[in-house]
Amino acid sequence: MKELLETIAKALVDYPEDVYVNEVEGEKSVILELKVSKDDMGKVIGKQGRIAKAIRTVMKAAAVKENKRVSVEILQ
Repeated sequence: MKELLETIAKALVDYPEDVYVNEVEGEKSVILELKVSKDDMGKVIGKQGRIAKAIRTVMKAAAVKENKRVSVEILQ
């Protein structure tokens, strides 16, 4: 799932080399922390958070296959 989030984020931003994903795995859940360049923050979040919501939806669909819950946090 970490690779999926990285691929999605790199496709959206101007500085793909600054994309960093940290994965914190629990028993039944996974927390993915996404860090991008300050200049790309708006592109990852989108107007009224639409892109961030879409990213979370895709990640939740991927997590269902692994019987896990996923949480995506976008950090500065």
